[in-house]
Amino acid sequence: MPASAPVQVPVQMSSVGLPEQARGEHTHSEPPAPRLVQRHSVRGQILDALRAALVSGELVPGEVYSGPGLGARFGVSATPVREAMQQLALEGAVEVVPNRGFRVTVRSAAELAELAEVRALIEVPVMLRLARTIPAARWCELRPLAEATTAAAATGNRAAYAESDRAFHRAILSLSGNQQLVTVADDLHRRSQWPLLAGDPLARRADLLADAAEHLALLDALAAQDLTVVQSLVREHFAGADR
Repeated sequence: MPASAPVQVPVQMSSVGLPEQARGEHTHSEPPAPRLVQRHSVRGQILDALRAALVSGELVPGEVYSGPGLGARFGVSATPVREAMQQLALEGAVEVVPNRGFRVTVRSAAELAELAEVRALIEVPVMLRLARTIPAARWCELRPLAEATTAAAATGNRAAYAESDRAFHRAILSLSGNQQLVTVADDLHRRSQWPLLAGDPLARRADLLADAAEHLALLDALAAQDLTVVQSLVREHFAGADR
C-alpha cells in the first residue's frame, strides 16, 4: 500500500455484528439469520467505499493495493475487500497482480472516447424518443435531481458528484420503461467516471460545475422538444465526461 495515497473512506460496519442466535438466544421457531447475508452486506459496503475512492482519486491509477492493507484501513478482514476488488476487476477498474493485490487501471484518452461513443449510441436515440413523447411537466419534475448535481459539483467532491450525476441520468432513462437499458447505461456511465487522475482542485470544481450546468440545459431542451439541441447536448456532455 503506497503511503502517499491513503484511503479515508468511512464504512458503516454496524450490520456486521453477530446475530442474536450467536449470543445464545436462538429458538427453534426463529431460525438463525444466514451468515452469507451479513457477508454480502459487508462486501457491498466495501465495494461502495472502493468505488468512491476510485472516483475521488484516493486510489491512484497505476498503484497496487493489497487486500489486507485495505482491510486494515476499513476495519474489516481481507476477504470482503478481495471479493469487492474481484468485482471491480470484472468491471475493468482494477487488474489482479498475483501475490501482490490489485493495480488500479490507468485509462487512456482513447478508452474514454470509446466509452463516450458507446454511451451516445445507446442514450441519444432514447432521449430523442422521450423528447417526442414525454410531456414538459414531467421534465420539470426532474429539475431537483439536476439541481442536486450542481450542489454536489459546487463542493468539488468527485465521488458525491458521480453519484448525483448517475442518479440524474438513471431518472431520465427510466422514463423509457426499459430496465435493462437503464442497467447497461448506468454500468457504462460508472466506467466512464473512474479512475481519474488527480488535478488542480479549482479546475476540477469548475469542470464539475460546467458538467452539471448541462443537465439543466438538457431538461430545458427536452421540455421544449428541441431534438437538435437535445442530440447536440447529449453528445457534448458525454464527450466532456472525461474532464
